[in-house]
Amino acid sequence: MNGNRFIEVPYRMLPPETLDGLLEAFVTRQGYDTTDTGEGMRGWVGQLKGQLDRGELLIAHDLETESTEVMTLAQWRAFGRDLADDEEG
Repeated sequence: MNGNRFIEVPYRMLPPETLDGLLEAFVTRQGYDTTDTGEGMRGWVGQLKGQLDRGELLIAHDLETESTEVMTLAQWRAFGRDLADDEEG
């Protein structure tokens, strides 16, 4: 789907502390208010794990930059389209 550059990483294969770190970085990058849940960062991480379970988020590894990110399904699809456009040009 996203060329040969990106691979989806099954989140259940990640060690719990690695998954939590990725989700915390996602919360910070997206600018979530960590006081909204009443549980701070832990509350957001719990909500994001639910979104991973429902397939609304995924973990993607960029083979080019060797970085791993949490993405929404829409971001994943948009990034794939952008990549395909770049490869055609």
